[in-house]
Amino acid sequence: MVQTILPTLADTEALAARIAALTQAGDAILLEGPLGAGKSAFARAFLRAAAGNPVLEVPSPSYTLVQSYDLPLWRVHHFDLWRLDGPAAVDELGWDEAAGDVVLVEWPDRLGHLRPAHALTIAFAHGSGDERIATLTGWPERLP
Repeated sequence: MVQTILPTLADTEALAARIAALTQAGDAILLEGPLGAGKSAFARAFLRAAAGNPVLEVPSPSYTLVQSYDLPLWRVHHFDLWRLDGPAAVDELGWDEAAGDVVLVEWPDRLGHLRPAHALTIAFAHGSGDERIATLTGWPERLP
């Protein structure tokens, strides 16, 4: 487990870029935390870093539930499971087909038994002011 303080949005973006550089096809990155804790900001920065495009349009998948991106190194499926009630609904979104690609999941508690065992989990929490705290669990062979 690694915990890091993110004083600014730029720090969240830098963390996302570091994680993007460590990511491989087949990886799952699970983003936990309350509303407004930084999950979507991290996801947007991760996708932009992986695309090598700092202005990549990254709409929130809150209503579409999943947004897919064909990036230079791999394909990413960004899931926002906030509105779902469990794993049966996730199956209908093409979860099994996405498993060979990179999956970036907000609200992974909705995955239930579909939660990947070897995922990187990043739990975001509010700090003081605009500060965020990120706790990273998983990927022991890749994270310092």
